[in-house]
Amino acid sequence: MNNLSKSQAGNQTQNHIHALRVYWEDTDAAGIVYYANYLKYTERARSEILYAAGIDQTEMRETGGVVLAVRACNTEYHLPARLGDQLEVHTAVIAVKGASFELRQTVMRGIDALVVMDVRLACIDPISGKPARLPAQIKAVLSGTKV
Repeated sequence: MNNLSKSQAGNQTQNHIHALRVYWEDTDAAGIVYYANYLKYTERARSEILYAAGIDQTEMRETGGVVLAVRACNTEYHLPARLGDQLEVHTAVIAVKGASFELRQTVMRGIDALVVMDVRLACIDPISGKPARLPAQIKAVLSGTKV
C-alpha cells in the first residue's frame, strides 16, 4: 500500500499512512487546496503516529517536560489537490538522532505524489526552548521497535 520506494525516501525505517478528504475549508475560490494546508495535513499525520503508539503530546509536555517542534521543512509542490479528493499522507522515518528526527512525508492521491515534504523535528524544553533528548518511547516508535 505504500508508494514510497527506498530510493525516494532514503533509509526509511518505518512507514505510516494517514487518510483524509479535502473539504471546502481547505480550498481557495477555485476549489484547489491552499498551499499552507498541506502543512496541517502532514502535522496531523505526524500526531497520529504518536497517538497510535499511545503517546499523548499534552502529557509528554506536562509530565515529560518536552515538546516536538519543527526545526526545518522543505516542501515541493507537484500537483494540486481539489475539493472532494481523497488523499493519503505517507510518512517515512529517515533518521533518528539524540534530540531530533527527520521524516519524509508525501501527500498522495492514488498513485500521484502531490506534495513531498522533508521535515526535521527537534525535541525541546517548552520553557527554555533549548534542545532536549528524545524520550526513549518516541525513539522506539520512530525506530520501529517495541517499547
